[in-house]
Amino acid sequence: MVSTVYRNRNTADYFLIDTYSTQNFWYAYTVAMLCQRLGLKYIPILHGGELPGRLEHSPKVSKKLFGKAFINVAPSLYMKTVFQQAGFTNVRYIPNSINLEDYHFKERSELRPKLLWVRAFAEIYNPMQALKVLELLLPDYPGAELCMIGPVKDDSWKDCIRYAKLHQLPVRFPGRLAKEEWMALSESYDIFLNTTNIDNSPVSVIEAMALGLPVVSTNVGGLPYLISADIDGILVNPDDPERMVSALKNLLQDPDRAHERTIAARKKVEAFDWERVKKSWKELLSK
Repeated sequence: MVSTVYRNRNTADYFLIDTYSTQNFWYAYTVAMLCQRLGLKYIPILHGGELPGRLEHSPKVSKKLFGKAFINVAPSLYMKTVFQQAGFTNVRYIPNSINLEDYHFKERSELRPKLLWVRAFAEIYNPMQALKVLELLLPDYPGAELCMIGPVKDDSWKDCIRYAKLHQLPVRFPGRLAKEEWMALSESYDIFLNTTNIDNSPVSVIEAMALGLPVVSTNVGGLPYLISADIDGILVNPDDPERMVSALKNLLQDPDRAHERTIAARKKVEAFDWERVKKSWKELLSK
């Protein structure tokens, strides 16, 4: 990253830095310091769900990184609000984007207890909750099943494999799939679970909304800014599999209401289409 910045120092107008909150934060910080030394304009894109904690626990380096940026781009109104409350005025909201035409909206007239989870296997995303939800759902819906798609980031993947085998749960673990592969696979599933404990504005949830999958998500971070509860999705407290199961049962028992939510969700994510979002980027980068 450092060498790329240095090689392009005389030709690039701006350097866009995808900024996360854990180890990646220090890569972003290092690149930003180089940009400052070379007099280059840089734009942190605020992806990390734990960035609010980073602002609190590392105030000096955060001020150096974000305070001297050309602009900080927040992909969620949640993150924009957090940064403004921390005293940063150089923040602009430009949402995460998808090419909406690539997402086939499937109308599900009947909902089956076929659950889809798409995220990295990392503790902060609480993948174990998806398994516990399935386990609690099975007594009333013996045909329930779960598919968990995503790359391995820590030992939570092994924990999930062990738990599924120990409790003989009907779960598939396809691993990391290309976007086209998991979207094709989504046709066989009817409900999308998001179990995270920390989050910003996850693209996987936006994609699920575009595909017509009703979303049941934890109410954390930027999710209430993305999902309007009981209008275009369902939000429940984090680390509460019983409440998530209750929400799933209500969804399965009222497919007409679920269909209304998916229509509203698809309408909402039209604002995330690249054809719209790129106008905001063009406006910003033309300064």
